[in-house]
Amino acid sequence: MTLPDSISERARQGAQVRREVLGGAYVDAGKQKANAFTQHFIEFTQSQCWGNVWLRDGLSRKTRSQLNVCMLAALARWHEFEVHIRGALNNGVTVEEIAEILLHTAVYAGIPIAAEGFRRADAIIREVKEQTKS
Repeated sequence: MTLPDSISERARQGAQVRREVLGGAYVDAGKQKANAFTQHFIEFTQSQCWGNVWLRDGLSRKTRSQLNVCMLAALARWHEFEVHIRGALNNGVTVEEIAEILLHTAVYAGIPIAAEGFRRADAIIREVKEQTKS
């Protein structure tokens, strides 16, 4: 995909990708909490993160999600990690692949990081399974 030339088009397409990856409920909840101050950051991430990097052809969404899970665990960015576990599942990353990612993270980022990652991922995976039963 050729990236859109205009920032506004990147933001529009980025908002769509964000919704597809993270889910409408998460995006809508964020919009409800947004204010004039936080809207700056939402617009920035939609145009630069989602509307630039996530639109590129070089990696699939599944691969990008796998990378996010590993990097966010290694950095102990637990809120974003949990958000991106949901995104990974939405992008076709399997539970088994998430476990493999966290085992790989254990070797390079440490056992405590992977242990916390397994705890948090397990909770999100269970929650997602319950939601899909409904």
